[in-house]
Amino acid sequence: MDKARLGTRLGAVALPLWTEPRLGGLIGGTPAMLHLFELIERFAASDATVLIQGETGTGKELVATAIHTLSHRASKQLISLNCAALHEHLVESELFGHVRGAFTGASSDRVGVFEEADGGTLFLDEIGELPLGLQPKLLRALEQREIRRIGELEYRAFDARVVAATKRDIPRMVGEEKFRDDLFFRLAQVTLHLPPLRERGNADITFLADLFLARVAEARGCSLRFDESAYAKLTAHSWPGNVRELG
Repeated sequence: MDKARLGTRLGAVALPLWTEPRLGGLIGGTPAMLHLFELIERFAASDATVLIQGETGTGKELVATAIHTLSHRASKQLISLNCAALHEHLVESELFGHVRGAFTGASSDRVGVFEEADGGTLFLDEIGELPLGLQPKLLRALEQREIRRIGELEYRAFDARVVAATKRDIPRMVGEEKFRDDLFFRLAQVTLHLPPLRERGNADITFLADLFLARVAEARGCSLRFDESAYAKLTAHSWPGNVRELG
């Protein structure tokens, strides 16, 4: 795609801006979002581990999906695991799998998400919620590119690109000894920061609002639009739930 060489910067490296107001499921036309889209496309071409940081509702899973879709792994699966949605004692089994009889209730062998994502992309959502005791095992898996199922002696190699996401301030957690610094550095080979909606500007707020309203109108088979007072209220709101709240 021919992209206009509009000036923006990442440190001392000049980068172009994406020229379309969307990338996959991500939507936005302000410079911050267009710059993000350009970075996503560039980083998708590598196998570097990516850490996506952003508030709730900013679209972290959509970024992970875009990275996978634009990568050479797109023909394989994108497997997701929400580290906050599982009981602490189940996370290790979900990550690495287990063999029959490894623990009470393990009635059969189970493949973990690393093996399930082999050849594709593994998205570890809410990585900031990963129990501290499991972090060394995840670090070893990322460094050695192999895992061991619970109850098994042999290690198994895997080939999956890992993308992680968090709403937590991981550097602060590292300082508080709630997250391992070596794991943080391993995960953050590439870091993408998603701006909250309130920082994206009124243009993105109204653009998204019009888009969501058009979807409602189409579903109802009618015509709907916001008046100026509605736009004023939309742009005055702080949107703590970000795009998820607006939609």
